[in-house]
Amino acid sequence: MTGNPQRKYRADYQPPAWLIDDVELDFDIGSAQTHVRATHSVRRNPDGPAAEDWRLDGRDMTLVSVAIDGRRLGESEYSCGDSALVLHGPPEAFTLTVETRIDPEHNLSLEGLYRSGDILCTQCEATGFSRITYFPDRPDVMSRYVTRITADAQAHPVLLSNGDCVEIGSAGAGRHYAVFEDPFVKPCYLFALVAGDLGVLRDSHTTPSGRTIDLRLYTEHGNEDQCAHAMASLKQAMVWDEATYGLEYDLDSYAIVAVGSFNMGAMENKSLNVFNTACIFAAPETATDDDFALVRDVVAHEYFHNYTGNRVTCRDWFQLSLKEGLTVHREHQFAIDQGSPGVTRIEQVRAIREVQFPEDAGPRAHPVRPESYVEMNNFYTITVYHKGAELIRMMEAMAGRDAFIAGVRHYLAKHDGQAVTIEDFVVAIEESTGLDLAQFRRWYAQAGTPRVGVQTDYREGALALTLTQSTPATPGQPDKADFDIPVSVALFDDAGRMVREPEVLRLDTAQAEWRFEGLAGEPTVSALRGFTAPVRLDHAPDDAALARLMAHDSDPVCRWDAAQSLFLKTLVAGVAARSGGEALPEPSERLFEAIAHLLSNPPADRALLAAMLTLPSVTRIGEEFDAIDIHAVCAARDHLKQAIATRFLEEFEALRADHAALQAYVFDVEEAGRRRVFRLALDYLAAVDAPGLRERALELSRTADNMTDRMAALEALRDLPGAARDTALAEFAERWADYPLVMDKWLRLQAGTRRADSVEQVTALLDDARFDFTNPNRVRALLGGFARGNPAGFHRADSGGYTLIADQVVRLDALNPQLAAALAGLLTPWRRHAEPEASAMRAALARVGEGVHSDNTREIVEAGLAEAPRSG
Repeated sequence: MTGNPQRKYRADYQPPAWLIDDVELDFDIGSAQTHVRATHSVRRNPDGPAAEDWRLDGRDMTLVSVAIDGRRLGESEYSCGDSALVLHGPPEAFTLTVETRIDPEHNLSLEGLYRSGDILCTQCEATGFSRITYFPDRPDVMSRYVTRITADAQAHPVLLSNGDCVEIGSAGAGRHYAVFEDPFVKPCYLFALVAGDLGVLRDSHTTPSGRTIDLRLYTEHGNEDQCAHAMASLKQAMVWDEATYGLEYDLDSYAIVAVGSFNMGAMENKSLNVFNTACIFAAPETATDDDFALVRDVVAHEYFHNYTGNRVTCRDWFQLSLKEGLTVHREHQFAIDQGSPGVTRIEQVRAIREVQFPEDAGPRAHPVRPESYVEMNNFYTITVYHKGAELIRMMEAMAGRDAFIAGVRHYLAKHDGQAVTIEDFVVAIEESTGLDLAQFRRWYAQAGTPRVGVQTDYREGALALTLTQSTPATPGQPDKADFDIPVSVALFDDAGRMVREPEVLRLDTAQAEWRFEGLAGEPTVSALRGFTAPVRLDHAPDDAALARLMAHDSDPVCRWDAAQSLFLKTLVAGVAARSGGEALPEPSERLFEAIAHLLSNPPADRALLAAMLTLPSVTRIGEEFDAIDIHAVCAARDHLKQAIATRFLEEFEALRADHAALQAYVFDVEEAGRRRVFRLALDYLAAVDAPGLRERALELSRTADNMTDRMAALEALRDLPGAARDTALAEFAERWADYPLVMDKWLRLQAGTRRADSVEQVTALLDDARFDFTNPNRVRALLGGFARGNPAGFHRADSGGYTLIADQVVRLDALNPQLAAALAGLLTPWRRHAEPEASAMRAALARVGEGVHSDNTREIVEAGLAEAPRSG
């Protein structure tokens, strides 16, 4: 790796030297290039530094001219380099006009203005606006925008930007124009422009105050029938936000545009959201239940940003979780209120444990509010988003939901139209709720996952409950101060009856004790109910207590967690045996008895039954070990799965038959739960290649009326030998060849196969005409699906999986550094693995470092190769 990328530090923040009150943008879209004329009303910031020169960020564009107050500047009055335009000694207040040329047709970074299919669209967060024009590309420069777009009327009949359309007309020679005015101040990262020949789905929403909002969802022609669920989800989110937070949408129109090439899931640009089609398209024949839920939740997330992110935004990018953590929390609240509450929360917990906890334990561990970065795009992480949301959830748990919502409204009113900090949010919550969050602030400053120990001592009708906390070292933070940790606890008797109602205990010291008096016998402790804090719980109830919680706990998360703990006991013993060269042990009768009880006494929510019978993932099992023997983990999991499937073969056959579809597809809680159980049953039957399974699965892949059941059939066939698998995959590809998102499923399915030749299959698919290396969805499906979803193949003994990923990261870095960096990150946890995998992963990561040039990927590689932290 060469070069000297500049690291930015939160401690170095200074307010902008100049402010821009108004921005006028004039885009003249040509067949090859786009001409941009930007006119800014500028004034010196009275609270900013006394700078002589003013730097405006800019990349990958041609400067045509620069003028102040209508006078074109001479060469001595400014300088222009690869990354900035610098004005020398500008006046205190002036009008700046900058003209540039950009080339969206050849912009493969998918930042700034670029082409996705037949659509021109923008992506400006975090710093994509500086690929459009020279501008102080930082979120604390808040301006009002007027945008004029001129383009060929036939190629681009639809022209869109932020705000309300105030003028349209002919520009002559077959061209037309549209002018948009956004009355709300915003940072440049929220700017958006779309031009293309698009189909549209229209609807409207009437607010509680009687205003009618025009709703439009744009997509390439022919896809309109896949957008109805997204439109319904938008209206659902609007109603929920009005009822829950009292927030009405603030403009007269709201538009969404779905594009096929997008680095993210979606972008919350003011009044003009741009979405990846994967987060918009959902029809029964082409989308699974998980897809339907994803569309619902992402549409809601971006809508909720209108207030928590747009009306009040972040002062600098170190504060990213100010908008994302809060909005993810609101999205999580919404999702819980719409679906199966328990299972929805379980899925949120799984994301934290299986993705965020490993990030916190890896070389790129960082606080929810990072202290430094080289490339901001590398910090759109699950720590910032989802751990950040868990911190918000902890505040809600301590304040109570109603008081917390009042606190959020106080925050929005206090800081409307401002770019603020996480501290501003916490202070607003304190002011409104009366909470003391001084110690709680450490959650934003310290990286790592705290471990909370639970010890009990029962004597003569009283239980002494002791909680302890400790946090391991992370890069740059060898020692940790005590956190303020809310831990929800309830007590159950031997019959499974609750004998102490749930209570939130605040652990704010290294150790604390609580006493519960008047108990008739030693209780079973249900701790961290609902996952009240993102911590690892060191609590080891015996098998009888776990079986009791699994059968009777009223909290779905703790009930599921008890089942996971029972599975983990067997799996950990199996991994230890396999690593030591011993035979894999058989599951205990206590585990089989608990499963039998669950099957004969299932919860009313069938989705919860499926969650409780699903084994811990390979990632979750690996978290139990200091050094992961990945092949032993895979072998132990396969062995337990086969043992359960063999013992309960008749029961799983019955579940399959009882939960097969009896009506046309409907996406609701009951039917989605039924399909989850059906899929689980097929998965267990496939583990033992049950008689008749292949024939039934092949037939289902042909006849199912929905993609959820069809994918369940293909997943059951994926790892089985014989012609049924190959036939099903070939027929699927032929049938869905014209549906890109469905073909992504086809790619991901094959990338995840457990067959010994998976590396060779993925390599062959890279050259398949149906794979597009420039499309992020394709890359994530095939390469991400392989590295994340195929541990046996990725960690193959000959290092072929590491070589495959390393080669493609280097190739991708030249086209899309943001995507390359994400893929490179999958090689960084090499220290967590046993030899020889650890050394082989490190060697592959080092080879990536020798071949890449972007700051994005180099930052990831350097962090992965850095010396491990030590405790002080």
